[in-house]
Amino acid sequence: MTTFEQALDMADGLPLEQQELLIDILKRRTTASHRQELARTSQEALAEFRAGILKSQTASEAIAELQAYLDTPENE
Repeated sequence: MTTFEQALDMADGLPLEQQELLIDILKRRTTASHRQELARTSQEALAEFRAGILKSQTASEAIAELQAYLDTPENE
């Protein structure tokens, strides 16, 4: 398995044009991974909502709940 440092060293050994291409490929792959993760978590949340685990709330209620969560000491 290639370590992170080895991967960086290998990338440094590439010509500049290939380094730029590698960066573009990695950006596209991470964007796709983020989309897949968002789709997965959205499907889970929808399933929980349909099962009655999550309740419907207004935007104001959701913001207030999030603010209260962020204000708790263990999240600081």
